[in-house]
Amino acid sequence: MQFETVQQHPERYRVLTGDRPTGPLHLGHYFGTLHNRVELQRIGVELLLVVADYQTLTDRDRAERPAEHAEDLVLDYLAAGVDPERTTIFTHSSVPALNQLLLPFLSLVSIAELGRNPTVKDEIAHSSQAAVSGLMFTYPVHQAADILFCKANLVPVGRDQLPHLETTRTIARRFNDRYGTELFPEPQALLSEAPLLPGTDGGKMSKSRGNAIALGASADETARLIRTATTDADRHITYDPEHRPGVSGLVQLAALCQGREPPRSPPRSATAARPHSNATSPKRSTSTSARSAPAGPNSPPTGRCCGPSWTPAPSGPTRSPRTPWPRFAPRWV
Repeated sequence: MQFETVQQHPERYRVLTGDRPTGPLHLGHYFGTLHNRVELQRIGVELLLVVADYQTLTDRDRAERPAEHAEDLVLDYLAAGVDPERTTIFTHSSVPALNQLLLPFLSLVSIAELGRNPTVKDEIAHSSQAAVSGLMFTYPVHQAADILFCKANLVPVGRDQLPHLETTRTIARRFNDRYGTELFPEPQALLSEAPLLPGTDGGKMSKSRGNAIALGASADETARLIRTATTDADRHITYDPEHRPGVSGLVQLAALCQGREPPRSPPRSATAARPHSNATSPKRSTSTSARSAPAGPNSPPTGRCCGPSWTPAPSGPTRSPRTPWPRFAPRWV
């Protein structure tokens, strides 16, 4: 669903979303969902934010400083623009009825369906647990209880969370069919303009993977993290997520901070593989005397050589067909 559609009738929507208190929020959270939440609040959508303290055990053996992390999470919300006068903020542990929905909801999905969830597979691969727990495996069902207990019909998510939301829609539909009711709506996704922001290593930005830039990081710490980001040997800055994911992630981040679209680079071609400096190109003389002088044992090659397909490169410095991305200082929104 597009934000413009919601903006036309904000009174029709109720949003439930939230985060696990496992550490500070980062830029992926802000551009992925936080910015959307503040905008939804601004236009008058009913917004509920859950501090998912019970779900901190899904991918770890024990929760460290849960109360402290929960408080820090709320502080990040407030710093991002969430207004407690217009938005309801609560914890899992404060609403027992929410967690009780997990039992009937588990009866509506099969083990095979849970095992096919690509987001669960990815989270299991990066889990810090020695073995996969049942809580990790059933995490999408617990998330469905979060969304459906208050009958939310819109969820701002990143693209990587879409499989979880589809599980929620399936559970709502099957519950209504089994019990002959329309109790639960099938919530829709509201994607942000940057659904998946890469981390400093080119992978998904995540606080558990050590590749995130925290919202509360100082200017010096932010600069240090950006300098350690994975890039490549090409000295030109272009936006090409398929072939240059590291550089493209930084360009995308800078563009988001400036409120603009990343510049689209021209399609890659054979010319894109040319060296960007003539330092590695064969040196050839351009003077008339050099061209007319007879070839000697130490003379540079003329005409065709090194096989029938070789031709001399044009004289003068070579230039890359790419246009460098202009330098700028990030401006936080």
